[in-house]
Amino acid sequence: MYAVAGASGRVGSATARHLLAEGAEVRVLVRDATRAEQWTRRGAEARVVDLGDRAALGEAITGCDGLFVLLPFDLTVDDLDAYADAITASVAGAVADSGVPHVVMLSAGGADLAEGTGLITGLHGMEQALLSTGVVLTALRSGHFQEKVSDLIESARAGVYPVFAASADVAVPMVATSDLGATAAAALLSPDATSASIDVRGPAYSEREVAGVLGAALGRELDVVVLPEDAWAPALVDAGFSPHVAESLAHLYRADGRGLLAPRGDRAIDVATPIESTIAGLIAA
Repeated sequence: MYAVAGASGRVGSATARHLLAEGAEVRVLVRDATRAEQWTRRGAEARVVDLGDRAALGEAITGCDGLFVLLPFDLTVDDLDAYADAITASVAGAVADSGVPHVVMLSAGGADLAEGTGLITGLHGMEQALLSTGVVLTALRSGHFQEKVSDLIESARAGVYPVFAASADVAVPMVATSDLGATAAAALLSPDATSASIDVRGPAYSEREVAGVLGAALGRELDVVVLPEDAWAPALVDAGFSPHVAESLAHLYRADGRGLLAPRGDRAIDVATPIESTIAGLIAA
């Protein structure tokens, strides 16, 4: 039996689907009871569990051979650091309480660094907390998600593709969440003997190339606008984020530009879903 947290999200749901396709017994963990039925119809067991509830989470994963977990970034909270610390303490405590032997965690490039990476510092903290429990930890460190383009679709419909970076012409690896789910499922089914961090690398694209694909899918040419660094946080506030969250995101973008989120794991896995397929799916949805 494998427990999958975040089964209502993109990576968690992909992980659960791949496990079920391999014939594995799956227990999905969801926060919303209305999401449970869709998983029971697929043959999974479903538990309604909040990752911040150590006792309930520990009970839900007891007896499982492995757990997929992530640190959900709730951009509505007042204090992102305090939120990350609370979720991390609950998850690590539940892992220690349950005795689950193997955890696959969705992490990110830069999680080896204790500071200077914005939101990624929370992932560093979760990696370290899980390692301290003695569990075998497989930390999947991805780069950019291809699905991040979903946040820009409405702007693109108006003809504008904003870029929060120094250049729109630097190609970086971008990973489809379906590939991350497949990688996580494979790691659960064939666990390493010891803890490892694994860089998951997708095809590389520049933001201008992504804008071209998105524009073609929408049937219009997009104006690629590279925002100056001092405009990042104000633009995010204008988009509806709180000033605290906007500055945290801007800090993340600066860290990326400085190369702090570069892959530095123990080994790497290359995945291949093209951005064209991901954008087509997002537009269709």
